[in-house]
Amino acid sequence: MKDTIGVVPKNSWAIDPFGYSPTMAYLLRRMGFENMLIQRTHYELKKELALQKNLEYTWRQSWDVEESTDIFTHMMPFYSYDIPHTCGPEPAICCEFDFARMHGFNYELCPWGKHPVEINQENVQERALKLLDQYRKKSTLYRTNTLLIPLGDDFRYISIDEAEAQFRNYQMLFDYINSNPGLNAEAKFGTLDDYFQTLREEADRINYSLPGEVGSGQIGGFPSLSGDFFTYADRQQDYWSGYYISRPFFKAVDRVLEQTLRAAEIMMALLHGYCQRAQCEKLATGFAYKMTAARRNLALFQHHDGVTGTAKDHVVQDYGIRMHTSLQDLQIFMSKSIEVLLGIHHEKSDHSPSQFESEQVRSKYDVQPVLKAINAREGTSQSVVLFNPLEQTREEVVMVIVKRPDVTVLDSNWTCVPSQVSPELQHDKSKIFTGRHRLHWKASVPAMGLQTYYVANGFVGCEKAKPAKLKYFSMSNSFSCPAPYACSKIEEGVAEIQNQHQTLTFDVKHGLLQKVTNTDGSMNAVGEEIGMYSSRGSGAYLFKPNGHAQPIIEAGGHMVIFEGLLVQEVYSYPKTTWEKAPISHSTRIYNGDSTMRELLIEKEYHVELLGQDFNDRELIVRYKTDLDNKKIFFSDLNGFQMSRRETYDKIPLQGNYYPMPSLAFMLGSNGKRFSVHSRQSLGVASLKDGWLEIMLDRRLLRDDGRGLGQGVMDNRPMNVIFHLLFESNISSTSDPVSNPLPLSPSLLSHLVGAHLNYPLHAFVAKNPQELSVHPPPRSFSPLAAPLPCDLHIVNFKVPRPSKYSQQLIEDPRFVLILQRRHWDTSYCRKGRSQCTTVANEPLNLFNMFKGLEVLKAKATSLNLLHEDIEMLGYMEQVADVGQEGHVVISPMEIQAYKLVLRPHQ
Repeated sequence: MKDTIGVVPKNSWAIDPFGYSPTMAYLLRRMGFENMLIQRTHYELKKELALQKNLEYTWRQSWDVEESTDIFTHMMPFYSYDIPHTCGPEPAICCEFDFARMHGFNYELCPWGKHPVEINQENVQERALKLLDQYRKKSTLYRTNTLLIPLGDDFRYISIDEAEAQFRNYQMLFDYINSNPGLNAEAKFGTLDDYFQTLREEADRINYSLPGEVGSGQIGGFPSLSGDFFTYADRQQDYWSGYYISRPFFKAVDRVLEQTLRAAEIMMALLHGYCQRAQCEKLATGFAYKMTAARRNLALFQHHDGVTGTAKDHVVQDYGIRMHTSLQDLQIFMSKSIEVLLGIHHEKSDHSPSQFESEQVRSKYDVQPVLKAINAREGTSQSVVLFNPLEQTREEVVMVIVKRPDVTVLDSNWTCVPSQVSPELQHDKSKIFTGRHRLHWKASVPAMGLQTYYVANGFVGCEKAKPAKLKYFSMSNSFSCPAPYACSKIEEGVAEIQNQHQTLTFDVKHGLLQKVTNTDGSMNAVGEEIGMYSSRGSGAYLFKPNGHAQPIIEAGGHMVIFEGLLVQEVYSYPKTTWEKAPISHSTRIYNGDSTMRELLIEKEYHVELLGQDFNDRELIVRYKTDLDNKKIFFSDLNGFQMSRRETYDKIPLQGNYYPMPSLAFMLGSNGKRFSVHSRQSLGVASLKDGWLEIMLDRRLLRDDGRGLGQGVMDNRPMNVIFHLLFESNISSTSDPVSNPLPLSPSLLSHLVGAHLNYPLHAFVAKNPQELSVHPPPRSFSPLAAPLPCDLHIVNFKVPRPSKYSQQLIEDPRFVLILQRRHWDTSYCRKGRSQCTTVANEPLNLFNMFKGLEVLKAKATSLNLLHEDIEMLGYMEQVADVGQEGHVVISPMEIQAYKLVLRPHQ
């Protein structure tokens, strides 16, 4: 907007999201916004705020003691944002003042029976007084004498005639009101900015504070409020908790595009920073247009009918194709960039294909990615390059698919790396094994850097990958053991897998997790249950179950256990009433010294809610623990902060469901914590003491009357991945029952979430090389040192990729956005998370990179448009980064810096 029409907005208008998150208030404030307007909040809440004249307030973050995050917020008071529900409390009367509903226009007439008529000299007095009466009634809900009456609706003002009809009639009404001083009112057309400016001028003159009220230094006369507005209900028991889960396939693609875009942005910035050769410049600028398109396609999907899953099928398809196209473009760019960053030079043209391709291949916008299989022939090796998009070194067990099991893994110095091979599985009970193999090894990849490994066949002097041992349980005798593995039958009713930290116990007949025992002997009950709601009233927006979810798993499915050097896995294809089960799942634990993964339990659910059998069904997984959480749990908002959730019996089940973009956890009175980290957005609830349930998918025949006009029947096969974590505190914690404030994740929990949301990106060489060829060691490590564990690089990017070469060298062409995580110190600090430092010391931007000089650094707003840091509410310390390059960030803050960079001369 600034580039195109020279406008930098200060007022946020968001009337149609279904519930509101305070994260948005924080981001807007730090972008230089001053005011925001919201509409869809619970009808009971509107009533309560209206009674106290608190519909206008300053919204403050729950952690903020300095009032630095306050932003002025106007909440609309009634059911909807259309004209019948905005002029005043009586829709039947307000509708008479929607002049687009007069005869001659194509909009529906007023459902209350009385219709608008053209205003003329004869009726203007009666009409104006009737309208003013509505305005007066509405004004009693607010404190000031300045009143906002929006005038519009969806799909309005599509012709000049329509706009003219509204304007002409209102102008006559306003002229009448304004020319009669006895009416004590002035009415005029204005913008949102006019409203907030007039209101702020009035609030400066008159103090509207109530006795004993805690207000804000931002603007006097209004209360301050913190918290979020979930779950939304617009009437009766219609809670909008269904959209938390609707179209989960695309909710997952959204996140894949987000993390791929971030990785590509970082690569583009590194290319521009390190590389002064024309070749790099050409690669990066040649891709600028597609980078911009990818940003826009991701941004477009954040619409309140995009990622929510509440669009029509053909619109979902359009979103899906856009995201798919951008994903493919970004992967091609990344595979070319790694050649340049690793110094594999080609003096070929810009259009020559890369030697590498992404390990994940997506053939179509609406199918799961498949993993490219490495086919190392005898006497050859194939290179695998890993990119780590995080700001710390990663020690992690990684996996690629190989066509043959007799392979060896070597690092970039051609040193042997221990590895494990196990069969690849699929969701098909008649053919569980695909015939391909999973190869695991422990990789180490530098922060924001690249590391090369080789998968070799016939390399003498290294041990081959160790095959996992297989155990199986199956009621039918159709199980055939795949070569070259040793198989044995499970005879007992329970089975276990274990690593050095924990032992997992499973019920063999149902294939479900029962308990987790820690090495110290302490035990956690975590009964896993897979169930289904049946719900005829649900739709894309609403969740309206008939009663509670019923378990769907019967005794007698298939179960396969792999026990290997690095990974132990239990795979279960359960028996259900249906011939084809709607779900199969794996549970994995990892070995590998000093990796974070060995501390967690990985759950992967393959969901296929396809076909008529599952109409009006909603699929859940439930973890029944022995934590006495009193039905209180915590779920995240936008992956940025946590919110405390308490289950209330006085509202229906669907009102106790909450969004879970990436994390939910429960706490017992003994300080034990159970966390579920998710790779995508879903919905979560704790309906009984110690229970945490998460909805995985929903298939709904009918429209729920909120404007979509169709059900949700376009389900697709998909995988949902959770990382489960049990933690015990080492010092006293605040009691979640009595403490209304949200708690923070532990440091380990933050890092688990980061690893899940920002995975390693693997690229595989298209062609094998002869084993006689030994390339030089190939890795790339741009940071002078890994960043402290609680400091996260939100992004490092070139904000205007297409203008990069036109800008001057001394222009700040790079941006670094940093976030300091807040973590709960009553849980183990460093030992369990491989942390070496936390951000208590200032970070020096000037020597952050190896081989790159930061010549200038300047703090800026999060939208990069304001240099005046004071107006954004930041504390003083942010501004002086320019001289010393020292960055100090308070926990929970996000800060942006414009940088001038050049390679060391």
